[in-house]
Amino acid sequence: MKQKKILILGGGLAGLSTAWHLQEGGISCQVFEKENEVGGLCRSKKVGAFTFDHDGHLLHFRHKDIFNLVKGLLGDNLVEHKRHASVYAFNRFTPYPFQANLHGLPMDVVKECLAGFVDAHNGGPASKDENFLRWIKGTFGDGIAKYFMVPYNTKFWTVSPQHMTCDWLDGYIPQPTMAQVIEGTLEESHRQLGYNAHFWYPREGGIGRLPQAFKERLKNIHTGFEVARIDLKSREVYFTNGVKKSFDRLISTIPLPELADIIADVPGEIKDAFRKLRWNSV
Repeated sequence: MKQKKILILGGGLAGLSTAWHLQEGGISCQVFEKENEVGGLCRSKKVGAFTFDHDGHLLHFRHKDIFNLVKGLLGDNLVEHKRHASVYAFNRFTPYPFQANLHGLPMDVVKECLAGFVDAHNGGPASKDENFLRWIKGTFGDGIAKYFMVPYNTKFWTVSPQHMTCDWLDGYIPQPTMAQVIEGTLEESHRQLGYNAHFWYPREGGIGRLPQAFKERLKNIHTGFEVARIDLKSREVYFTNGVKKSFDRLISTIPLPELADIIADVPGEIKDAFRKLRWNSV
């Protein structure tokens, strides 16, 4: 039986891991990446004695199979770290997470945050059916929302929390107990809270070592191939360098906002849906 011709567009972690799993299953495929190196935003650049990541990628493993995969790729270069992070506010560094470390902040700020947290706590669990802003206030109170949660998340996501849903939370935001908040108010707490209190990261080479490790074990990785047009009817992909490739199966990991202008003959209602997407680059 003739094997299907499979093309994967995009050589970030999604495209590379897809290719790895296909290859492990004995299925051949080709990966096309527009940059001159794989990794997408998961890349690192060395400048002098320093290594800079294009974006923050700390590794957290909820599933043993994923840990075993990455450990197999990175070997002894994968090491565990204890988080040491702070929030700079009111001319001081407050240990992360802010909501469990009010000690040392201006007294009026402490009172407002603590009173708000008590009110929220007495109101019962916040509903995840609300928008993110309502969940923040219902979980942490108005004070913590005002001084940290709202400005931080607005800056991080580039979208106001009132325009975000809560279905992505899933344990990502530390929710200290009343006792832990009081403890962190009376004295400087060294308690580690949150899913990223411990994380894994390459010892050398930055996070870019992970996609490179994938590449070293994969066949048919093509860099410098930017997609110009995808014709779904003829099952062909046209690249800006003049190359054309046909396919039986196409797997795209190209960012969704870019696809509307790449796929030929996209229906008007689909283009309208693409235009409504909101995102940031991470």
